[in-house]
Formats: sequence, C-alpha cells, structure tokens
Amino acid sequence: MTTSDVFKKTPLWLLIEENILALGSSELGNLEPAIQKIAGELDNAGHNVSKHGGNLLQVRWAVEKARKAGSPLLKDFNAKVEAFTLDDVADPFAATTKLLDDMGGTWPELRTPDRRADVVQIVEKAKLNLIIDKAKGMSGDDGIRMLLEDEIAEEDIVSGLEISQEKLEEVKEVIKKERAERARVEGLLEKVADKSDEEKVRHLFDNDVAEALIIEIAGVDQAAIDAAKKAMEEELKEKQRLAEEEAARKKKEAEGPSLDDISPDDMAYFIDSIREIMEFSEEEKEIRVMCEQSSIPKALVDIAVSDPDKLDELEKSAQG
Repeated sequence: MTTSDVFKKTPLWLLIEENILALGSSELGNLEPAIQKIAGELDNAGHNVSKHGGNLLQVRWAVEKARKAGSPLLKDFNAKVEAFTLDDVADPFAATTKLLDDMGGTWPELRTPDRRADVVQIVEKAKLNLIIDKAKGMSGDDGIRMLLEDEIAEEDIVSGLEISQEKLEEVKEVIKKERAERARVEGLLEKVADKSDEEKVRHLFDNDVAEALIIEIAGVDQAAIDAAKKAMEEELKEKQRLAEEEAARKKKEAEGPSLDDISPDDMAYFIDSIREIMEFSEEEKEIRVMCEQSSIPKALVDIAVSDPDKLDELEKSAQG
C-alpha cells in the first residue's frame, strides 16, 4: 500500500448517492422534486445532469431504488465501512468481496465492474485511515516509522499525522542510519560465525555495538551478554593492574635508587653534579629538570632543593 490517491474525481454514481443520503425522508418520498433537486445540485457543482439524458436517468433510477429499499444505499454502506477494523481490511479485495456479498442482495448494482472498482478504492481509503489512526496513537516517532514501513505515501503521512516534511525527512534519516548500523553488525557477525555466543558478543562489544542491537541481531540471550561483560570486566581489571605496576616500575626507575642504595663513590659524584647545577640556577623547577637530565637520583634532588646543607653531611659520610 503506497498511496491513498482516491476520489480526486468522485464518480457520478457516488455523488448521486451522497445527495440522496442528504435528503430528508419526506423529500425522498416525493420522487420528481427529489430528482430535480439532486440534478440541480449536481449541475451547480459542475456536472452535466439535467441536460444529459443518461445522467438524469442515473439519478432517477437511484432515487427510485432508495425509495424501494426504504433507505439510501450509503446509509448501510457507510455504516459497514465505518465498522471496519484493520484486520477486516488487511486484504482490501477480500474485504470488498465480503462487503458486496453482504449488500449485494439489496444493491446488486454495486457489483458492476466500474462500481466494484470504486468500492475497492473506498475500502483502501478506509484501510489508510485506520492505519493513520493507529499511528496517531503511538508514542514518539513510532507512528511515522510504522507508516514508512507500510510504504504509505509520504504526502499521506505528512497530512495524516499533521507533521512537516522536515520531520518526516529527519525520521527517514534516522532509519537510514539504523539500517546501515544493522548491516555493519551483520558483517561483523560473519567474521565470528563459527564462534561461541560469548565470543560473538565480545567481538561486537569490542566494535562498539549497542547491547540491544547485539541481542536483536546476534540472537543471543541476556545470559550471554552478562557473561561476556563479566569476562571483559575481569580482563579490564587485570590490564589496569598490570598497567599500574608498569607505571610504578617506570616511576621508580626514573627516580633512581634510594639514599641507602647509592654507593659512596656514586654519592660523591652525584653531589658534585648537583652543586654544579645549583651554580647555574636557584629555581627549584630548573634544578629538578637539569638533575633529571643528568640521571641524578630523585632522593638526592629532594634534599638539594629542600635542605641543601644536608648534602655536606652526606658527602662526609660517603668519604668515610
């Protein structure tokens, strides 16, 4: 179902029936005045009836039939159409057949090929209205999505839901991106088709696939999701632990040995180097940078910038 392009030009027989339906019971009881009134109204609406013998006969036959049946055709017809549910009109042609079977005894003329085609259009229009009514009752953009999936014409979506074309294009773009993401996920799954559910899930998580989409496309249950997440969390913790240990090792390496681990000869050499550096600058930051560049242990540098007199004590101790 793509469009509701129905009744851009309403057929004459239906216009006649609409005018009959608009008559009061007393008006319908007066044959000739009723015929003249309907013909005049159709003339005024731009239809050649009064001066067209065939058209005028259609009016006469329709009025006579309504008088004989005791009520207008459209009274019963409209009631049946208004009673339709979406299930009833899932197949418009089958629904039309049932409708004509129900009314065909009293109104056999509805079964003529031209009128049957018009009835099919009416049923299709009823289906479109029901689908749009359903869409209106849905939350967010779900109604727009449903109508697009049902291939309803864009002009019917915009007018039926009373939205702008810009809004429709916005939803279409979101759907386009979602389809592209689904295609990407399906491609990722092909690479791990022979793996376990947990491995598939982990592969998708590693490629930034949303959990809901994993469940939907990979066909796994929540247990597989939870198992993969737990395993990944444990691995992450282990990687973090190893990274912290490595960082600590590098930091210790960069700081150099503690005071107790420095040999006397190295102690004397480092202290001389510090004194030379301190002759160039008295700024702590600059001293630290130059000491680091000279690979002087941090323990000695800390003393040099906080208590430089203590360097003399350490030097004497190193010389014995």
